[in-house]
Amino acid sequence: MDKNKDYSETFNHIVTITDRKTIVLSGIKKLDSFDDTEFFVDSTMGSILIKGEGLELIKLDTFQGNLSIKGRIISVNYLDGNKKIKADNIMARLFK
Repeated sequence: MDKNKDYSETFNHIVTITDRKTIVLSGIKKLDSFDDTEFFVDSTMGSILIKGEGLELIKLDTFQGNLSIKGRIISVNYLDGNKKIKADNIMARLFK
């Protein structure tokens, strides 16, 4: 088995939201940033911005590509590789 192989590319990308209280994602490469209102993750299908209220990280396993979050889920947006949106949000918060 090749230890240098990027296994995250072989995972299917699945998103499961249950009652807008929990979200489970597969095919996750890394968690870029998060707080109680936003999670910004990199998946096999591109960057994802998850917005909500009272969000908490339950489980992150980048080796298997799984992420679980609980809280009130408001939106899930695919950014198609455009990480500038997240940087703009951070700058706007700093200068409020």
